[in-house]
Amino acid sequence: MRDYLEFEKPIREIEERIEKLAAANGPKSSTQEEIRKLRAKLAQVEHELYGNLTPWQRTQLARHPQRPTTLDYVNELCREFLEFHGDRLFGDDRAIVGGFARFNGRSVMVIGHQKGKTLKERMQRNFGMPNPEGYRKALRLMKMAEKFGRPIVTFIDTPGAYPGIGAEERGQAEAIARNLYVMSRLTVPIVSVVIGEGGSGGALALGVADRVLMLEHAVYSVISPEGCAAILWDDPAKVPDAAAALKMTANDLLQLGVIDGIIPEPIGGAHRDPRFVADRLAKALTACFSELETIPVDQLLAQREQKYRKIGAVSGLAPASA
Repeated sequence: MRDYLEFEKPIREIEERIEKLAAANGPKSSTQEEIRKLRAKLAQVEHELYGNLTPWQRTQLARHPQRPTTLDYVNELCREFLEFHGDRLFGDDRAIVGGFARFNGRSVMVIGHQKGKTLKERMQRNFGMPNPEGYRKALRLMKMAEKFGRPIVTFIDTPGAYPGIGAEERGQAEAIARNLYVMSRLTVPIVSVVIGEGGSGGALALGVADRVLMLEHAVYSVISPEGCAAILWDDPAKVPDAAAALKMTANDLLQLGVIDGIIPEPIGGAHRDPRFVADRLAKALTACFSELETIPVDQLLAQREQKYRKIGAVSGLAPASA
């Protein structure tokens, strides 16, 4: 059963009318003609709606409960996935999954946030919000990939790192900072893909990569629109304005040089046709690895450093006095 977002109400109404007509009247010619007209109208409404999405509407699509998760893409793209568990320090955080797999003839290390599908699974995976042991598990797997010379693919899909008291006591900030430091110096190619919601340091802890890709309707930001609206205006009604101001969409981030490519999604979002997205993601990943694997290690590290040093700009400063 399809879940509809609030802004998709016009689409829901047309699709429900089509279903009722088909169920009540069968193959009558007059009914089929009416259904044909409704489908034409549906196509037009979808084109207009999804062709003019606001940043807040894209955020809602990125959070869609039926949106494909890391494990969905792993199952579509990879063979022989062998999941590893635990950080060897505290426990196993199910909000992050990872392990070796075979992708397009390559042995790769796959690591990603996992939100879950059902309410029970989401609770078990803490709604994709990792604790420190999740990031330390990811770090352990990255070092293992480096040891065996395997490229790394990370899938980013999290509201952010879990801000609980226990997480802070166990060193949440240190765990994230350690990942940033180590990822910047790993001697194997890294490609990160934002598949849904990329929130703050919880996302960036898997996102220091040679190439960063985003799905068309994914978002990537330093804070959620809700958090931004609460801090700046203390007004929930300002959430759409915050989403626009954050420049968190794929198109915005490509123009700003934060990401390197956009993976197209089917009309309505990735959940409408996961196979379509997986096919295009496979082509993009193959192209990235084919390029990165030809670059010498010292040059790869230098390019990775420069990639992040050049993000951002300072303007409006007065010239230094003589």
